[in-house]
Amino acid sequence: MTITPEQIAITAGLAKLKIDGDEAIEVAKRIGAILELVDQMQAVDTSNVEPMANSLDAVQRLRVDAAIQPENPIDVRDTLQQIAPATEDGLYLVPKVID
Repeated sequence: MTITPEQIAITAGLAKLKIDGDEAIEVAKRIGAILELVDQMQAVDTSNVEPMANSLDAVQRLRVDAAIQPENPIDVRDTLQQIAPATEDGLYLVPKVID
């Protein structure tokens, strides 16, 4: 597939990009090279290749997806708030970011 500088200029105009004539020629060449590479890759026979999700043949260790409720949620909150920079009445205080 061949991309012309005119097609690049039209596409650039639609995308609200400013590309002059020399840049359009260079972009057309680069996109043409990419499309040639895609054509070469599509020509490869992959009918005997098994699909795979990971080239390292790694297996993801999974755990049971179960909600665990702590015995006393207040104790957990108090423990976490001890390491927070600022808290008040069980709430986390953050700096004001909007005037």
